[in-house]
Amino acid sequence: MLLSIIRMPGSRSTPDKGQASAAGPRAALDALLAGSSGGTLRRAQWLDAVDRLLRPHLPPGLAAHARLANVRGDKLVFVVDAPVWHAKLRLAAPGLVDAARSIGLEVNDVGVKTTTAPLRPLPPATARRPPMSATAQSGLAAAIAMLQSDAADGADSEYKAARRRRLKAPAGPAEGAS
Repeated sequence: MLLSIIRMPGSRSTPDKGQASAAGPRAALDALLAGSSGGTLRRAQWLDAVDRLLRPHLPPGLAAHARLANVRGDKLVFVVDAPVWHAKLRLAAPGLVDAARSIGLEVNDVGVKTTTAPLRPLPPATARRPPMSATAQSGLAAAIAMLQSDAADGADSEYKAARRRRLKAPAGPAEGAS
């Protein structure tokens, strides 16, 4: 049973003949898998399934910082997000090889790459920000109103000062001119 999950399917993904065509996301996924990029998508799904099967065999704490990136020949290739996890994964390599063999993969080694990018996308910044309280909202509104009134007063006084300078300009030549 595990072997059927692990082996990458070589044929295209099509619904059973007795099954009605699915609508929505499933139909879109089937169309993508049947297209020219279907092999790449099937490979990505297969790698994700293998990653989920090997994840329980990683040491505690390491699973959040490591992800299976590829199975190249007889080598499992993992990506980690810091050098410390690189070292911990290298120490766990013999156990991972044994776990991979137990689910049907013919591997002998583990390779590890370190990246600076996050392994999983971060949620948008707006989703992490807690909502503003009513008190904070009213205080912010008062501060904005105060700044706007000060800016209007400042612009008005600048206009009046410039007008006064124009009215006081001397009509004759400047002092000290010869």
